Amino acid sequence: MKTINILLFVLCSISLLHAQQTPAPKQQQSILITGATAHIGNGTIIENSAIGFREGKITYAGALSGVSAGDYDRVIDASGKHVYPGFIAVNSTLGLVEIDAVRASDDEGDIGDFLPHVRSIIAHNAESKVIETTRPNGILMAQITPRDGVISGTSSVVQLDAWNWEDAAIKTDDGIHLHWPKAFRLLRRRLTRLASYNPNKNYDKDIQEITDFFAGTKSYLNGNRKPKNLPFEAMEGLFDGSKKLYITANGEREITDAVNFAVDQGVKNIVIIGGNDAWKVADLLKKHQISVAITRSHRQPVSEDSDVKQPFKLARLLDEKGILTGLEMSGSQDRTSTRNLPFYAGTFVGYGLDREKAVQMITLNNAKILGIDHIAGSLETGKDATLFISEGDALDMRTNILSHAFIQGREISLETHQTKLWKRYMGKYEAQK
Repeated sequence: MKTINILLFVLCSISLLHAQQTPAPKQQQSILITGATAHIGNGTIIENSAIGFREGKITYAGALSGVSAGDYDRVIDASGKHVYPGFIAVNSTLGLVEIDAVRASDDEGDIGDFLPHVRSIIAHNAESKVIETTRPNGILMAQITPRDGVISGTSSVVQLDAWNWEDAAIKTDDGIHLHWPKAFRLLRRRLTRLASYNPNKNYDKDIQEITDFFAGTKSYLNGNRKPKNLPFEAMEGLFDGSKKLYITANGEREITDAVNFAVDQGVKNIVIIGGNDAWKVADLLKKHQISVAITRSHRQPVSEDSDVKQPFKLARLLDEKGILTGLEMSGSQDRTSTRNLPFYAGTFVGYGLDREKAVQMITLNNAKILGIDHIAGSLETGKDATLFISEGDALDMRTNILSHAFIQGREISLETHQTKLWKRYMGKYEAQK
């Protein structure tokens, strides 16, 4: 077994030596994209548009008739195509794990229950082979989030074309992630294979532990802070508004209890992650201006008595109730599944959500949730030129074929191991005709 682990580690190291393509250099020429249908990201569309940018910033976003192509060094004719803001993945572990079976490449969590001082950004591998699989679908930014523990740590927001984590970082230490206890637990019977939900007998006890940790934090922060306590120090941003508190909670009771707890503790910025029953407590969320990043749509309903299509309807229900709604990526195989972010959003369209609002979920809404909407999330003058051109509807896996992608004005590579194999075998079959 020891020999196998060593071999796996060596293979992992070799794969890292042949990581993603060299990151693109800074934008040198000004660029104008003409003729495309522009999906601005705020719910609006501009037909026959022009999107111009120089030095990494958008300088024009509007009708083609309102700009002169001669003012730009390079013109890209995108007639018949679509241009979108770069998609943003919330609550992802991209770059934290390379190979799940190789422990040395797994940095998604640490040992312990209360770990607000654990910073995911310094463990982020910007050269991950998994990252390069997301970019051809338009995912150009992500929130990198630790997983384990009651308070799993501090996340950061990165762009996905970088030499290292320092270059990748867009917003470091944006928030702390709290996993609220479950009021009910799923119990499975071995012999019958039946499963049922039963009350969590330790629910109140688990909440009390969180309460005690917050009490200890406040006592420390209001005292002389000696000896230095790193977990308590990391919590300070929750009370001065510099960090958000991302609370993973799904049931009606859990969301209600979590929101009331955070408000009572004086936390200034709160986001619910998951939020299966958030539509049931919309008034509470609106009262405290709390947004929700819902779990991806392709899953089974959580409750025994839920509508079987509830996960697909959730985005529409929250939108109808006026809740700022984004889309997050936690769950089984979340790193490899991150590439499907636009297609999860597209599924919501099939169950009543307006198509442009689905685009907005993974662009401007996610940017607002992460607090980066002043630089990202929409095609507006002054924002970063992080965008892409698709031959078709970016929410449809059949037509979302990217021809160009830019991060802060830098034209990035869309090559992956998969695209190389596709070209290789297409050449084989073409030669056989």
